[in-house]
Amino acid sequence: MKKLINSIFGVFTSFDIKPFVKKDTVEEIKEPIIVIVTKPINKKMTYVERFQKENGLLVDNKIGKNTLLKMKDVFRLTSVEATAHFVGQLDHETAGFTLDRENLNYSVNGLLTVFRKYFPNEDVARSYARQPEKIANRVYANRMGNGDERSGDGWKYRGRFSIQTTGKNNYTLLSLYLKDPQVLTDPDKVIQKHYWNAAIFFFESNNLFTLTKKVDIDSITKLTRRINGGTNGISDRINKTMKYWEILK
Repeated sequence: MKKLINSIFGVFTSFDIKPFVKKDTVEEIKEPIIVIVTKPINKKMTYVERFQKENGLLVDNKIGKNTLLKMKDVFRLTSVEATAHFVGQLDHETAGFTLDRENLNYSVNGLLTVFRKYFPNEDVARSYARQPEKIANRVYANRMGNGDERSGDGWKYRGRFSIQTTGKNNYTLLSLYLKDPQVLTDPDKVIQKHYWNAAIFFFESNNLFTLTKKVDIDSITKLTRRINGGTNGISDRINKTMKYWEILK
């Protein structure tokens, strides 16, 4: 696990804080790609199944060529290379498109291992263990635009969506990009609606698609460093991206 980084714009994924873009660069993004879920969908479905259902595909939770090409079309991805990178990275970040929010249900040992900076000893960790809301309010307090621990911002703006957007600043920028104030005011109600949109925004606002011109270990590693801040999970990211590339090419 990597050390948490306090940034003005970042997302939390795989228990990492990643740098995002400065606010003034967001205005340069034209015509945001917004994918809206319009039909009632069984909450037990994975996000792949939801996507398939929304777009008239066979709902089998398998990301084959038809699903990948439909993602390319719906998300306006410019190439099959970009599609392989985009889907491969998100597949890793979301544990197979099953996760949409940060858990934070840590044990004492988990807190001491992952968040040692905020839980310097067992006594402090024990008073927070297995209390996700309390943990979030402590570890995310006074950074990324959040208020202090008592404000509740840490929990309200914990990691969500397919790229695990974290922090009030990040939610504010995403809300402005999508022109949806509910992203900021009541994010739990729009997780399904903007699950994919958050990732599209992250890739576009960080110019990550410029790293997707070809698919090889070097390009996957460079993209991973930009998303993750390091190379956490690199083997899985490579395997998944290459799998989708083999399907598409």
